[in-house]
Amino acid sequence: MNTSKNRWLIALSAISIHLSIGGAYAYSVYTTPISEKMGWSPTEVTVAFTIMMALAGSSAALFGKFVEKNGPRKSAILAGILFGLGQAGSGIALIIDSLPFFLFTYGVASGLGLGIGYISPVSTLVKWFPDRRGLATGLAVLGFGTGALITAPIAANLMNSVGITNTFYIIGAAYFVFILLGALYIAPPPEGWMPSSMKKDIASGKKVFKKDLQQLTSKEAVKTKRFWLLWTMMLINTTAGIMMISVASPMAQEVVGLSAGAAAMMVGIMGIFNGGGRLAWATASDYIGRPNVFLIFFLIQTVAFFTLPFTTNVLLFQLFILLVVSCYGGGFSNLPAFIGDLFGTKQLGAIHGYLLTTWSLGGVFGPMLVTQIRERTDSYTPVFYVFLGLILIALVFSILMKKDIRKIEKTVHEEQKEGEAVNY
Repeated sequence: MNTSKNRWLIALSAISIHLSIGGAYAYSVYTTPISEKMGWSPTEVTVAFTIMMALAGSSAALFGKFVEKNGPRKSAILAGILFGLGQAGSGIALIIDSLPFFLFTYGVASGLGLGIGYISPVSTLVKWFPDRRGLATGLAVLGFGTGALITAPIAANLMNSVGITNTFYIIGAAYFVFILLGALYIAPPPEGWMPSSMKKDIASGKKVFKKDLQQLTSKEAVKTKRFWLLWTMMLINTTAGIMMISVASPMAQEVVGLSAGAAAMMVGIMGIFNGGGRLAWATASDYIGRPNVFLIFFLIQTVAFFTLPFTTNVLLFQLFILLVVSCYGGGFSNLPAFIGDLFGTKQLGAIHGYLLTTWSLGGVFGPMLVTQIRERTDSYTPVFYVFLGLILIALVFSILMKKDIRKIEKTVHEEQKEGEAVNY
């Protein structure tokens, strides 16, 4: 059963899927051309992206069990159909001059495809890489984070040469093909599969691999304290990251006097830290552990948000922003592996879907908080203090998470000792 498949090609298949759906983040290249061509206001055009992002996290939660039941291949094919049709259908919406249809195609259809496509390959990757969970999921989520870097210039050039509607047709078809190529190869390994190198290391005693804390269903997982600790940690980390991404340029210009050109350059570098942070932090977690990585996230951000109100140095201010964004990306890449550690791989996709509701909520809360605070106080300084308070809560929760893990490990160890005594 699937023993002939190469796990690195499985990872490449996952990257192909995530690169395609990650193209959704290039939406800003369409906003002005669509607004000018159709006469729709930029706000109306942006609503489509808002709908898509809101549905991305919620559809991941709604369809998590569907992914577990039907497997990664069927789920990814469904994602490809929805996402591809959503993009191509946007071209039809422009031809018939229908904003509601555009909101449905780019917003609803693409949003559903995005959510399903995001979680489809992840639980499979975790099962194929029991020795390198962080690296494997980091590679896939890196693909998602960098998808926009590939799509943006291609879409911009296509719009100049063949027009907006044809661009949507071409992009939609390309997304469908690349997702389908990934879907046709991806498949779960046999139950309990391990790479030969891992088997040798275990047999020789060269390495000790920690077992998953427990094997739980999604219903059992949501009843545990650690699920809600992780959910809150992810919500705060995501909210802080999206907040920073949404206002980094005007914030840097206002607070430390960065020029518009330098701020634009910083935004580009933020994309590198967002994508690179996903792979770097996920890889690091294989060596220092997922609980420690999340603890480091909140220690870094505590220092950042405490220091930012007093920072006048332009380079230091930008460094703190980049670090916060890297923690944001790292949270997403570490999440699937952390779920496997805490709850096992029995229903990892469904649990992942539930936790990705923080993605949708963070996308709403982050920009809303910073906008409201800035408008009411006419300053970004209070924003830093509000988020410092939130990050301190997350820091406490990450410490409680480590304690909860140790408590469960102790209980499991005692139960094993009792079982051995009875068998003896």
